[in-house]
Amino acid sequence: MRIYIGLTTVQYYLKKPIPSRISNILIVDIMTAITPVLLLILDGFGHRLEGDDNAILHANTPTWNALKQAFPYGVIDASEGFVGLPKGQFGNSEVGHLNIGAGRIVQQDISRIDCDIEENRFDQNPVLQQAIQQAKTSALHVMGLLSDGGVHSHENHIFALIRAAQAAGVSKIYVHAFLDGRDTPPRSAETYLKRLDEVLADCPAARLVSLVGRYWAMDRDKRWERVEPAYRLLVEGEGLYHADNGLQALQAAYARDENDEFVAATSIGEPVKMQDGDVAVFMNFRADRARQLTTALTDPSFSGFTARQPKLAQFVTLTSYGDAYSNPVAYGPQKISNGFGEYLASLGLKQLRIAETEKYPHVTYFFNGGEEQVYPGEDRILVPSPKVATYDLQPEMNAAQVTDHIVEAIASGKYQAIICNYANGDMVGHTGKFDAAVKAVETLDACIKRCVDAMRAAGGEVLITADHGNCEQMFDSVHHQPHTQHTLDKVPFLYIGRKARIKEGGALRDISPSLLAMMGLPQPAEMTGRSLIDFQ
Repeated sequence: MRIYIGLTTVQYYLKKPIPSRISNILIVDIMTAITPVLLLILDGFGHRLEGDDNAILHANTPTWNALKQAFPYGVIDASEGFVGLPKGQFGNSEVGHLNIGAGRIVQQDISRIDCDIEENRFDQNPVLQQAIQQAKTSALHVMGLLSDGGVHSHENHIFALIRAAQAAGVSKIYVHAFLDGRDTPPRSAETYLKRLDEVLADCPAARLVSLVGRYWAMDRDKRWERVEPAYRLLVEGEGLYHADNGLQALQAAYARDENDEFVAATSIGEPVKMQDGDVAVFMNFRADRARQLTTALTDPSFSGFTARQPKLAQFVTLTSYGDAYSNPVAYGPQKISNGFGEYLASLGLKQLRIAETEKYPHVTYFFNGGEEQVYPGEDRILVPSPKVATYDLQPEMNAAQVTDHIVEAIASGKYQAIICNYANGDMVGHTGKFDAAVKAVETLDACIKRCVDAMRAAGGEVLITADHGNCEQMFDSVHHQPHTQHTLDKVPFLYIGRKARIKEGGALRDISPSLLAMMGLPQPAEMTGRSLIDFQ
């Protein structure tokens, strides 16, 4: 299927000549064909040549291997400064989709906050300063993921707020630490707790009062039975376990065979409740896994479980968690204009976004530059993720159902662009289970074949890439344990269409410009990436 836009038709209806470029009105040569495109984002599917613990290389992938041989293939950067992150920081799904959809490097929140801390501006942030001042007459609750993973939070941000509150004279600073083990090695929390203890030693008004794994505190799949024990720990000071200090709590959790991510709700020292009039600051800068706990704490109509909701004087989030929340935000969102979705909508073209629950926000909210709105002509399909404790138990997830919808959408001929995320590589990679990750990759291979066959039969073209690496490295040889976090590896860039070659030096910012080139559309000035496809 091809869509045609005629310049003479536009001129006829406007009854006057058209300038060479009018903002987002498409001016193209007469009867220019728009080629429909399919973008497959294989989440957590990096490029790595080493094979011993590489689930991709160990998997039986006849389709992937054949496509790489038959069509132009390259690799692109998805980490560090190439996506607006600090040096040494691996990419993640939020950052990846922001850069892909924007068609430019998007300076990330972690970099903005790091810069403020380095230049002594963090404690001058007006929203944080107001929260600190208000907490002087009550208590300040500092909550967030305690690690240097840099995906959802960073320990340095938590430390900076504790120090700022201490310096300002807040007399009660309560720290609620969520443990990582997913964007960090599975049993690495001792390092972060020791660093927290060093900060607390210099801040006598502050103390650690609760400890819980992110599995409980940071669910994003409406599994309220997970969130409830974390909520009761924070609000009522009621944990399943109790310890005198954080390191003692951690050792007890390890003795129960709980890795950091799964540490059960544990109260520390004298139990602390969130009282009416207290102030809370959620220090996660990534929204998707912070929303449910935020909703439980702030939404008067919340019904996920029955519990006391404290009347907090302020509930502050480090960044915006979306338009549904009216709380004060320390670092507001950056405006990304004329990203891929907005640009297509302005041209009157139809687009589809599709993913499982785990990655649905990424192909919608994050791909659209952190905007909640659905653009005109943008349809969305959410496929529920399977209800299992961890995805190694069902590594196929619901990729087959996602593929069913894609094939149906292609056959309908409705869409000029289809954007899909397959979650398997990342979600199963995070479990650290090698055999399950291999099965996840083999599932993807079968799905890719169906998608590519359908799109080529319809006269369209396909671009396959990833937002970051993960399942290509499943063992941590440094710590001698499963590797569960993302990687700094480059990611695939596979173009299935006309004869072409892939330019070198690309990054995620170049994906949207490449899609537009595939479609035969001009690139808006706001996109500073470039097409990586050199048509022959």
